[in-house]
Amino acid sequence: MNETGNVIQRLDVEATLPAPSGWQARLELQFQAAGTRTHLAHRRHRGPLLIQRVFHPEAPALAGALVAEPCHAYVLHPPGGVVSGDELQLEVDVQPGAHALLTTPAAGKFYRRGQHADGEPRVARLIQTLRVQGGVLEWLPQENIFYPDTAVQLRTIVQLQAHARFIGWEMGCLGLPASQASLGDGALRQSFELWHGDSPLLLERVNIGHACLASRWGLAGHVALGTWLAFPASVRQLTLARAGAAAVNCADTMLACTLVDGVLSCRGFAARADRLKQAFIDLWCALRPELLGRPAIAPRIWAT
Repeated sequence: MNETGNVIQRLDVEATLPAPSGWQARLELQFQAAGTRTHLAHRRHRGPLLIQRVFHPEAPALAGALVAEPCHAYVLHPPGGVVSGDELQLEVDVQPGAHALLTTPAAGKFYRRGQHADGEPRVARLIQTLRVQGGVLEWLPQENIFYPDTAVQLRTIVQLQAHARFIGWEMGCLGLPASQASLGDGALRQSFELWHGDSPLLLERVNIGHACLASRWGLAGHVALGTWLAFPASVRQLTLARAGAAAVNCADTMLACTLVDGVLSCRGFAARADRLKQAFIDLWCALRPELLGRPAIAPRIWAT
C-alpha cells in the first residue's frame, strides 16, 4: 500500500476510537550533533506538551571529541497539571555524537481522579520513550507530585544503542505532606525499562496504593521515593555513589546503591521530596565528571 493509503487507513482506525476524555498531547524531539554543538533538529507537538526553551550553557566540545556540546531543553506542560483522562506521550531521539540534557521547569502535578459514567475511575497516563542512538542523554525531570486520590499510570522506556550513555532519575511525592494529606485512595502504577540493544538491563514495575503507604513492608510512612540510574558505570562510580549516599542517610532519608550489568542504580525514599531531590542532584554533581567527562552545570531553571 502506498504512503497515502497508509495515512488514510490510520486515520480511519483512529476515527473509530471513542472520543478522548481529557487532554491528548504528544511531543517528538530529535537532537543531532552539528559540528561541535548539539542542536534540537526536529520538534513536533500535538496538544499541550512543548519545549519551553533550549540552552547551551556549557563549554564547547573540544575538536575531535566523540560527543558534541550538550543542549539543555526544558519540557513544558502548559496546563500545569495532569488530570483524569489526560494522556501524554513524549518521544525523544538522541542521534550519534549528540548530547541532550532534559529537565522540566517545575514539578509535575497529577490531580484527583474522576469517574466514567459506569463509575469506573478514569486514569491519567504518561508514556515517555527515550532513544539514544550512540550519543548521551541526561534525563533529569523534577519530581512528580501525586495529589490525594489520584489514579496514574506512568511508563518510561529508555532504549540505548551501540555506545550510548545515560544518566537519569525519576522521583515522586505521594500526597501533600505539608498539608498533612496522603495519597488517600489514590493509586500509582509506574514502570521503568532500560534496554541496551535487544537486552533488558532493568525492568521495574511498582504498584502503590493505600495499603503500602504506612506498612513496614511498604514505604513505612515515607512519602517521597525515586531511582537514580547511570549506564555504563564501573565499580569506581559505585564507590563514589555509596560515599555520597552515606553522607545523606539518616532517619528520614535513605539511599542504597548497586551495580548490576553495568547499571549504577541508586534508590531512595524520604520523608520530604525536596531532600530526596537534593540528594539526587548531589549524586549527579559528584558523578557526572566521572561518567561523562564534564563538570556538573545545573540547568538554570532549578535555581528559580
